[in-house]
Amino acid sequence: MKALDFFWVLGGVLLNAAAQLLLKAGASSSGEIVLSAGAPALWRTALGLAQHPGILGGLACYAVSVVVWIVALSRVDVSIAYPMLSIGYVVNAALAWWLFGEAVNAQRWLGIGVIVIGVLLVANSGSRS
Repeated sequence: MKALDFFWVLGGVLLNAAAQLLLKAGASSSGEIVLSAGAPALWRTALGLAQHPGILGGLACYAVSVVVWIVALSRVDVSIAYPMLSIGYVVNAALAWWLFGEAVNAQRWLGIGVIVIGVLLVANSGSRS
């Protein structure tokens, strides 16, 4: 994979990861959403979330990531690009631990390590065909 192509793919992945983190920040601002709270309470929660900067930023990141991803897919085989989305797992786990204090235990890090190895294998497979 050419360096520029990799940066398009990575850009899409990182924007997607940023969207997840921003949505988490926005969702956390309202506390746990209880679906059995009744329509008026859910409506108030939805309106509040729709105006939250984290939710708006996350949705904007998703929108831009779709454009970037389309550019990436025009340049890279989907069988190589799509597995690269797994890099987002690594980024999100590390940043969720750092920003939100989420627990990431050894088993989860091991699983993330396996994902990284898989991504490296897929990325290197494109240069041999």
